[in-house]
Amino acid sequence: MFTNSIETRELTKKFGSFTAVNRISFEVKQSEVFGFLGANGAGKTTAMRMLTGLLLPSSGQARVAGFDVYTQPEQIKRSIGYMSQKFSLYQDLTPTENIQFFGGIYGLSYKEIRRQSKELIGKLGMEKIAKKRVGDLPLGWKQRLAFSLALLHKPKIVFLDEPTSGVDPLTRRAFWEYIHQEASEGTTIFITTHYMDEAEYCHRLSIMVAGRIEALGKPSELRKEFQTENMDQLFLKLSQKDLVRQNAARTN
Repeated sequence: MFTNSIETRELTKKFGSFTAVNRISFEVKQSEVFGFLGANGAGKTTAMRMLTGLLLPSSGQARVAGFDVYTQPEQIKRSIGYMSQKFSLYQDLTPTENIQFFGGIYGLSYKEIRRQSKELIGKLGMEKIAKKRVGDLPLGWKQRLAFSLALLHKPKIVFLDEPTSGVDPLTRRAFWEYIHQEASEGTTIFITTHYMDEAEYCHRLSIMVAGRIEALGKPSELRKEFQTENMDQLFLKLSQKDLVRQNAARTN
C-alpha cells in the first residue's frame, strides 16, 4: 500500500546491458524536504526522469502523488512542479510575461493568472522590475521567480534539479528558507544538489553511488552511521567504497 508523496520499490532502469538505476527503494513523506544526492553519472537524473513521468522504468514499482509511473505519467506531470538548474525561464520575456505564459501552460484561467501575477510580483518584491527582461535580472531574482513558477499551479510535490548551481552562498541560504517555508505549508520538496553543505538542510536524504542507494536517512543519523564529521566526508567515504568495489570486480 502506497501512502507517501513518493514511494519506490526496487525501481530499476536499464539501457541495454547498462543498469543506470539499480533496484532503488525509498519513500518521501508529505511536507518533507528530501535530498537526492550523488555524483555525476550516479543515476540521479535517470531516477528523477522516471519519477516525473518522463521515462518508463525497466522494472520495480513507484508512485508519485498517488499515481503509478507506468500507467499514469500524465497525471503525475499535472500534480508536480519542476525547476531545473537553468531555472526554466524565458529570458526575453518579463517576469509578468513569464507568469502569464506558465499560467497558461498549467491551465489556469485568465482571471486566476491575473490574480496570481499581481500576488506573486508583490510577494517577490519585484514591482520595480516586473517589466524588465528576465535575461537582464540578477541570478538571485531569476532563481526566486523560477521557484515561484514551479509552484504556480499549487502542486503537491516540487522537483528541484540542482536549483542552486552557480548561485552565491548568501543567495543559496535565502533560497533554502523559501524551500522550508513552502514545505511548512504542505508541499513536498524533492531536491538534487552537488553542494554537500545543503544536505544538512534536508529533513532526510539519500546518496546514490553507481545506480544504487548507499545511504538513506536524516543527515545527523548518516554522519553517526558512517562515522564522519560532515557530509563532504560521508560522500567521499561512499565514493571511495565504490572505487574499491570496482577494482575488486576488475581483479576477479
